[in-house]
Amino acid sequence: MRKTYKSNIKKLYLFIFFSSMHFFGGILIPFFTDWGNINFTQVMILQSWFMLWIFLLEIPSGVLADYIGRKKTLIIGAAAGIVCPLIYSSFPNFFIFLIGEMFFALSASMYSGAGEALIYDSLKIIKQTKKSKQVFGRLQSFKLAGILVSAPVGSLIASNFGLRAPMFLVAVPLTIAFFIGMTLKEPETTSKRSENYLKILTRGTDFFKKNKILKLLTFDMVSIAAIGYFMIWFYQPMLEKAGIPIKFFGFVHAVFSLSQIIILNNYLFMEKVFGSKKNVLLFSSLITGFMYILGGLFSNPLAVLSAIIIGGGFGLARRPLFTSYMNKYIESSERATVISTISMFQRLVLVIVNPIVGFLAEMSFDFTLILLGILALLFALISRVEEKHLID
Repeated sequence: MRKTYKSNIKKLYLFIFFSSMHFFGGILIPFFTDWGNINFTQVMILQSWFMLWIFLLEIPSGVLADYIGRKKTLIIGAAAGIVCPLIYSSFPNFFIFLIGEMFFALSASMYSGAGEALIYDSLKIIKQTKKSKQVFGRLQSFKLAGILVSAPVGSLIASNFGLRAPMFLVAVPLTIAFFIGMTLKEPETTSKRSENYLKILTRGTDFFKKNKILKLLTFDMVSIAAIGYFMIWFYQPMLEKAGIPIKFFGFVHAVFSLSQIIILNNYLFMEKVFGSKKNVLLFSSLITGFMYILGGLFSNPLAVLSAIIIGGGFGLARRPLFTSYMNKYIESSERATVISTISMFQRLVLVIVNPIVGFLAEMSFDFTLILLGILALLFALISRVEEKHLID
């Protein structure tokens, strides 16, 4: 029995790897602006539209995972994901892209919370929850490995077959992920499947609202993650500003992902270097802020690449740490719902901030980078998370 649940972890590593094979990663901005004929502000509006749907679906998807099971929810997410690239690559039109973003949001919301909840409950059954920090870090590493492998391949595909081809071919690895999801074993939890959907929703959200430590951890995670997120959309214009040819974009994307993998797999080492778990969170925020400021002040390739690889790497590699710490405070029966509630706040922040940042970037790209860097430094200094809150 334990062996079956232990295999869930390896299967989810593969599931997330294939789900993250986004061949379009290194050419996404050119895909939208050159093939899709839309401007950067419209690209950011698309992302707000995507985040709005994620926001609307986030908690319902978490409740659904607690209600019908995490396995079924992940399978639904993979199925929706297969449809996304087919819509995106069908016709270069802003409104077609809006429909694609809706399906992408459905897929992403089904993944959110369900995979992490399934892993943590599997670890509980095999009595290895103390390894959750490493396991969540490794899960994120497999996600980044999928991006790392696919981004350079996508750039090569685009250079030979056009910008549409990498997007269309994403359906292939997502189909593989779908069949891997079918082999997962659903862990039993203390919740009853016959329990009313609305009761699960109410209990899960109330649990979050009443837990002060969860709210402190959420603020720290969401504030820096939101800033780190913008590097995904800024790094290609930054490379253009530095005069780096487009054929290298996918390779920079791969190194960007590799930097996150290195950070994700060295949490324990960083705790020794920085002296405590709290200091790891503090310095990762400070590094993110200083690197963004560096990228805004200088346009030479070394400064730009440092800002992307180091600043973006630290900014985006913190979530698994928080996921591990947060799960210590959440009951199994509400796990997916509470995790989705937390993710919802991040989505809501991005729904509001995306168009503002897009507009500011059109006005002054460098100023926007510096502003984001200053905000990261400010959020680092006002965080109220304490060492005693960070339980392994």
